[in-house]
Amino acid sequence: MIKTDEVTLTNFQWPTGYYNDGIEMGLGVSDKLDFGYLVSEVPASAAGTYTTNKFQAAPTKLTKNTINQDHQLQAVVMNSACANSCTGKQGEQNALTEQKLMSEKLGIDLNLVGVASTGLIGAQLPMDKVTAGIEKLSPHHDDNVTKAVMTTDKKPKQACVQIKMGGKTVTITGFAKGSGMIHPKMATMLGFVTTDAGIDGELLQQTLSQNVDTTFNQITVDGDTSTNDMVVVMANGMAGAPKLASTDDADFSIFQAGLHLVLQELAKQIAADGEGATKLVECNVEGAFSDLEGQEVAKAIVGSNLVKAAIFGQDPNWGRIISTIGMTNAHVDIEHVDIEVNGIKMVEDSLGLPFDQQAASDSMGANKVVIDVNLHVGSASGQAWGCDLTYNYVKINASYHT
Repeated sequence: MIKTDEVTLTNFQWPTGYYNDGIEMGLGVSDKLDFGYLVSEVPASAAGTYTTNKFQAAPTKLTKNTINQDHQLQAVVMNSACANSCTGKQGEQNALTEQKLMSEKLGIDLNLVGVASTGLIGAQLPMDKVTAGIEKLSPHHDDNVTKAVMTTDKKPKQACVQIKMGGKTVTITGFAKGSGMIHPKMATMLGFVTTDAGIDGELLQQTLSQNVDTTFNQITVDGDTSTNDMVVVMANGMAGAPKLASTDDADFSIFQAGLHLVLQELAKQIAADGEGATKLVECNVEGAFSDLEGQEVAKAIVGSNLVKAAIFGQDPNWGRIISTIGMTNAHVDIEHVDIEVNGIKMVEDSLGLPFDQQAASDSMGANKVVIDVNLHVGSASGQAWGCDLTYNYVKINASYHT
């Protein structure tokens, strides 16, 4: 796990050399921002991770192909309300048209523009509105673009850190959207990170992929992986710090710690804002055979519908936790598993302990519930985040289309 004690979150602000806009284009409900862009003043190193869903959406495929050419971007155009997924050749052409229109507006190369969409699967983008929307976008330094990608989100997800690299102040700022269909394997989950650090594109890709595995890929709301998941990072180097070219560079560890904290904070905010959710659930696993197995166990626990429902009902039913552990492929010493919920030890050596049931139930009424597990089979660890399963989740998703 990445140590983040060297960096702390700060108030949201854009790094040097970025601007954005978010507008209402009329794609979805009225009086809601649903279209926007994010732009760097200069070409930036870029990296991305993408959904593993076989029905990968047209904008996701286009952005992946664009970044993979030379790991550079300068702008991303994005919308909510319409995912442009499962839309065939017309959907692919619409994504290409968006890319072309944005490149012409900004006067930059076509291959420096990414495209991102989220919302209802199966609907074609209304290209007359898209064309008009691109014309209306103008440079701002507010946070409206972070609101333009929201669907069922109750609020935008934002995170920012500042670090010192080569004596220069470097800012790493990210935003994300996601509330339902969240089980990333990189739901409708989108994440965007900007930084004024300078870093080689291939190194940025390697760093992003590693850190997404322990942050965004360790959250779950409902076990569903969307067709549109994507996390994109842009690094334009405008802070003036020495450019990172290797993991051996003196400032690489602090940059990685900063990036990790931003990704982790955004991931936690998505989990906490799960559709219908009333609380964030965090699971910390220690004593695992490997970090991969620790992550597997942690994510299985926060993803269990029985565990999620028990947490909603404030029921300290540790049997649902231990049975979930037993269903994983991880190494488990079945006679030596320990479980705590909100600091209350309920299981030791795989046997239930006497504890104050009412106090435990009351503690689960907080807006965050922490489950700690020790598997006692190694020295590795894992962490994951999810939310409770409520009546409102069913209500929201029973009528999402209508």
